Amino acid sequence: MEIKILEDRANPLLKRHEYRFEIAHPTAATPTRDAVRGEFSKLIKAPKDRVIIERMHARYGTAVTRGEAAVYESVDVAKVTAREHILVRNGLKEKAVKAGTAPAAAPEAAKAEAPAPEKKE
Repeated sequence: MEIKILEDRANPLLKRHEYRFEIAHPTAATPTRDAVRGEFSKLIKAPKDRVIIERMHARYGTAVTRGEAAVYESVDVAKVTAREHILVRNGLKEKAVKAGTAPAAAPEAAKAEAPAPEKKE
């Protein structure tokens, strides 16, 4: 996997550097977001937890993926500034469970706790 930075732009208002990049992966499938974060952090010499991959688009029929990334000044700034679903995709935050929905295991647990019906003789 070879990463080439196409554009580097400083954004002092949001305390980050914004990058556009291109990945050539001729012998492999489209790389995962986590793998790209790791390679990108090595390339720009920043900790992996401050690198956020905003989006990646694999070009159909080629072994080229283009994307956008942001490198924040600190992890706290990243968690405050970046959108929640992007943080979830990058593994920096757990997906929030809605209050009205129960986990999938709950119906099975309710069946196990319910008393068995008595048999009539």
